[in-house]
Amino acid sequence: MAATVSQLNSLEQGYRVADALLDQLQARGYSEVTVFAVRLAVEEALNNAIRHGNRLDPEKKAELVYEVTDECVDIRVSDEGPGFDFHQVPDPTLDENLDKPTGRGLMLMRAYMDVVEYNDKGNELHMVKFNK
Repeated sequence: MAATVSQLNSLEQGYRVADALLDQLQARGYSEVTVFAVRLAVEEALNNAIRHGNRLDPEKKAELVYEVTDECVDIRVSDEGPGFDFHQVPDPTLDENLDKPTGRGLMLMRAYMDVVEYNDKGNELHMVKFNK
């Protein structure tokens, strides 16, 4: 199957595309647990790209690219923002960071996906979830 590419400038658009992705996972027999994991990770990634990367600027686009196979789902989310240094995001599980609102989405994506990596600029995320 060829990759699906979507240009988005709102969370509503992103969630509609995410629903189509999840439908493909279900059609290929991915487990409910895996579909939930992908939903959570994609929603977090889109939220970060549109809210934080593009700062809700309707002139800027986020891009969601995905490919679903029987073995895995491969996802890329990018934005037109300045990027960020993901190494500098504080660990939200440490006592000194429990009250800070940052880092939880990244932690969840890492927990639920099998591969989570960023480009050097920090404005493109690559995630993979294997069909187990």
